[in-house]
Amino acid sequence: MTNIQFISKYVATTPINIQKTVQLLQEDCTIPFISRYRKDATGNLDEVFIENIAKYQKEFETLIKRKEAILKTIEEQNALSPELNKKIQESFDLQELEDYFLPYKKKKKSRADVARELGLEPLAKIIYNQNNDDVDFIATQYLNKTITNEDQALQGARDIIAEWINENTFVRKQLRRLFQRKATISTKVVKKQKETQEAQKFNQYFDWSENLSKTPPHRLLAMIRGDNEGFIKLKIEIQNEEAIDFITDLIIKKNNDTTPHLQLAAEDSFKRLLYPAISNEALQEAKAKADTNSIQVFANNLSQLLLAPPLGEKRILAIDPGFRSGCKIVCLDEKGDLLYNETIFPHAPQNEELMAMKKIRSMVNSYKIEAISIGNGTASRETEFFIKKIAFDKPVQVFIVSEAGASVYSASKIAREEFPNYDVTVRGSVSIGRRLSDPLAELVKIDPKAIGVGQYQHDVDQTKLKEALDNTVIRCVNSVGVNINTASKHLLSYVSGIGEKLAENIVDYRSENGPFQDRKQLKKVPRLGEKAYQQGAAFIRISNPKNPLDNSAVHPEAYEIVEKMAKDLKLTVPDLIANKEKTVLIKPENYITTEIGLLGLKDIIKELEKPGLDPRKAAKIFEFDPNVKTIKDLRIGMVLPGIVNNITNFGCFVDIGTKESGLVHISQLKAGFVSDVNEVVKLHQHVQVKITDVDEDRKRIQLTMIL
Repeated sequence: MTNIQFISKYVATTPINIQKTVQLLQEDCTIPFISRYRKDATGNLDEVFIENIAKYQKEFETLIKRKEAILKTIEEQNALSPELNKKIQESFDLQELEDYFLPYKKKKKSRADVARELGLEPLAKIIYNQNNDDVDFIATQYLNKTITNEDQALQGARDIIAEWINENTFVRKQLRRLFQRKATISTKVVKKQKETQEAQKFNQYFDWSENLSKTPPHRLLAMIRGDNEGFIKLKIEIQNEEAIDFITDLIIKKNNDTTPHLQLAAEDSFKRLLYPAISNEALQEAKAKADTNSIQVFANNLSQLLLAPPLGEKRILAIDPGFRSGCKIVCLDEKGDLLYNETIFPHAPQNEELMAMKKIRSMVNSYKIEAISIGNGTASRETEFFIKKIAFDKPVQVFIVSEAGASVYSASKIAREEFPNYDVTVRGSVSIGRRLSDPLAELVKIDPKAIGVGQYQHDVDQTKLKEALDNTVIRCVNSVGVNINTASKHLLSYVSGIGEKLAENIVDYRSENGPFQDRKQLKKVPRLGEKAYQQGAAFIRISNPKNPLDNSAVHPEAYEIVEKMAKDLKLTVPDLIANKEKTVLIKPENYITTEIGLLGLKDIIKELEKPGLDPRKAAKIFEFDPNVKTIKDLRIGMVLPGIVNNITNFGCFVDIGTKESGLVHISQLKAGFVSDVNEVVKLHQHVQVKITDVDEDRKRIQLTMIL
């Protein structure tokens, strides 16, 4: 099987599209570049398809390496028969390969090994082949100083047969199928932990059982966490009789003196060898699926968060609210640079409201503030009410901004580099302000796991999680594009083909030489070669450039084509840009080249109509119900405005202006069946919800969107 055939089993596209994509990946082309600028080669595959092709190509390479290692090890043991060699060469299933390898793995001395050393393998073969009726008599021939009676001899033979059954690839494959269909997952509380407060969050699983294949990902991960933390005991079970009957049906061909011994060997093999291994495999397989599902939920949420509407280049006053320690204020200019910082104490215990109002008014006027950004943590609602009491000389928009991860950023190396002379409180406030003007540019500085939009993110495979989240950030950054003259090195590092070192070089070059005037200037950046330029140039933007195409998504390799389009229409390139009357006259088929086909040309024409269009929507002001500040203000039946602040498989959480977010279960999103929460709501969406239940003691709020 070739790599293309292997990938074709998992990715629904033509072999030629896969082949071209793999070729581009092997030429060190990035996924954003391939999906945007090589559509004609790949058949218009999007980033997700290309990511999957890259993933399965990597899996194929891993399989080939594992296969080579297995063949080498078996060959070194002089045990590689032509038949076994053929089986291994033709297998492209990692589990099956490991089954073939099982008898040749280095392992601790087993009961079967001991029996072989005592010379009992011939007796085991006689019993297994079922050709002799008098095995008790034959067993007497194997007595010696160590084996003093027939029972010991027969027990040793059964140990060998149990191992043969365990190493039978067909048996293992069929048992896996049985576990996949019929295994149950059950949990019991650890008695000494039952009354502890920490155990109560797992009280649903104190006595629980369900079919493993039907267990939702969030529930499985919760049970595994409870087991890992020692509050519950988890077991994977099937009907042992059914499994043992299957094994005996397979190995018992005759009914004679060997039958009871084969029956005992089958029972022993299942309970001692097969059940522990296959049940663990079943749990790990179910967890891998749950991990994949949860990672996808996290990645979707992160994508929505990163592509949240930006306010744009505005002068912002940002507030990190607090009671006793005060509200930390920063004033930022249009580029997000810090102009001034201050602490005010409008709330209890100081209650310096009038003085705080004067200071805010003064800052708004002095720094020409256009918008106010308030973090949504402690004292957020009280600070919002306080700000809205102030009579400003001109209208100032007020926004509530998620501060999840702001404290992580403020204590990070990145923040210390940006603001070496300020403490964590000032840095955190700056982050809150910058999140309003450009969420994407600010949030890329924070480890995605700290942003707080995941589902059991600490329980899933961390390597796969990091890979998925990194891919999500890269996809978002490149879909928007980056202003090279204002972007931080952290934002630039996610641009296609750039990476951390080149991003640092770009920022250093900018500091020494001033703003970039055109894309070609990128080639002067130390160590930024032709390949990096090809991969990254089209994803960077230059404001007010000499060549207007430098502020668009048109790739420099297509500039000559655009110039020819303009010339054919008797226009200059600037006259063609954003001129829909003229762009509709362009016939893309007249401009096809070896590199750029019809799909690429249609993209170019679309970009010429609306150059540099930001795919994100504009930021909207949102207001909570002024009568609701804490969970004590809630009443069943209330209808309130809210903001979706987390999405899971089982529903979404909505911020309604209290410290605790409320849960809208998937069944309460809308009338009728909902299979995917993302079909109904998106992160940061403004929604109307009704209170259906309030549990003050457990700090839980149940909501419905079916009004």
